[in-house]
Amino acid sequence: MGMLAWVMMGLALWHFTIWLPDRYWGGIVGAFIGALAGAALVGFMLAGFHIPGRQKFHAAELDSAGDHRIAMAFAVAALAADGPCVIGDAGAAAVSFPEFFSTLRDITG
Repeated sequence: MGMLAWVMMGLALWHFTIWLPDRYWGGIVGAFIGALAGAALVGFMLAGFHIPGRQKFHAAELDSAGDHRIAMAFAVAALAADGPCVIGDAGAAAVSFPEFFSTLRDITG
């Protein structure tokens, strides 16, 4: 894996120094980042992609702290919870979307 990263970095350095000579140092940094990202991607491909997911949301009391964005995000996340959720200061959503909860109720039934 390490060898692959060095080969990719060498190819990227060659490319950037040949095609972008006026941005040599930027090319080195870009090549290094590209080589690391490429090595990670190839490593994931060899080891198999595994993206953790399917976590369960549990019923909870949530506090939006008066932030309308957090209140709306909690409301949408609460739809997937395994029980009822209570969102403190949910009325803060009215700052940017006064009909948010009635619209959410209409959409979800």
